Amino acid sequence: MDAFFAAVEQRNHPELKGKPVIVGGDPDKRGVVSTCSYEARKFGIHSAMASSLARKLCPQAIFIKSNFSDYREVSNQIREIFFEYTDLVEPLSLDEAYLDVTENKFNIKSATIIAEEIRTKVFQKTQLTCSAGVSFNKFLAKVASDINKPNGICVVTPAEASDFINKLPIRKFYGVGKATEKHMKELGIHYGKDLKLFSLEDLVYHFGKSGFYYYKIAHGEDDRPVQTHYERKSLGKERTYAEDILDKELIESKLIEISDKVFDQLTARNLFGNCITIKVKYYNFTQITRSRSFGYLVSEREKLSEVCLSLLQDTEYGRIPIRLLGVSVSGFDLKRELLTEELPKQLYFDFGDDF
Repeated sequence: MDAFFAAVEQRNHPELKGKPVIVGGDPDKRGVVSTCSYEARKFGIHSAMASSLARKLCPQAIFIKSNFSDYREVSNQIREIFFEYTDLVEPLSLDEAYLDVTENKFNIKSATIIAEEIRTKVFQKTQLTCSAGVSFNKFLAKVASDINKPNGICVVTPAEASDFINKLPIRKFYGVGKATEKHMKELGIHYGKDLKLFSLEDLVYHFGKSGFYYYKIAHGEDDRPVQTHYERKSLGKERTYAEDILDKELIESKLIEISDKVFDQLTARNLFGNCITIKVKYYNFTQITRSRSFGYLVSEREKLSEVCLSLLQDTEYGRIPIRLLGVSVSGFDLKRELLTEELPKQLYFDFGDDF
């Protein structure tokens, strides 16, 4: 979908059409931009930007809090259209999904025709526009979907794939973030054609296991299937505070609050993991994470908060003001049978930090 949240707001409130609309947090309370209309993007505003900075870039911008009930309703309408064509639908978010239409319910031979039909139906049903990428694997389809935004389509055939990748700026490669982009450019990798010059061994040396992925996509290879069932990898919460926090006791209490909320969500889903991570962002936006893994599932509230406080000791809290705290739990794939009384358990002995 094109600027989905902002587009829904402009549709629901016609007076907002043609105006710079920002959906996200309050610029006076350290909010963050969730998304913005294309009118706002002309000022350099983008998602994850601090709302305060967005207001400086565009003082006339209209800030709106997220209305997720509206967005979910529209998202469900869009997915109904997807399922008219195929049951192989893998949602990435409320406004994006992969569709495998190799075999489809109408026996249409052209994926491009299907994409255009879906775009037309989405507009007819929601009055919102979307863009599509069509190709023979997920990586190329994903990248192609961003090429002709808004309200466009990009098709990459097998014959066109190599040239398409050669000309693609490295920042456009799905899976290459800011830090990786910087590292790649330091190595002289600016386009796909530059990435192709590196051997698999070189990429693994520079980027670890991610090097395998970069090598494959540079050569147009992606054999990941469209997965209809999503398995959650982690669950967490974080909070940005209106004022920086320096007091140690206050920081600890705030971290426990977040830990408790995460535990409540885990309990509601009957989901527990063996890896606990805390996230700390200091006043100067420097961000760190600290993690600890166990040989068993952490299924007690007190244990989760205890580990979070222990990880906090390995930070600069109390010395450097903190603007954000977060807690997440992962490692859900450990067998849940370890929680039962009938089967053996991995025992845990706390020998203290000095052991």
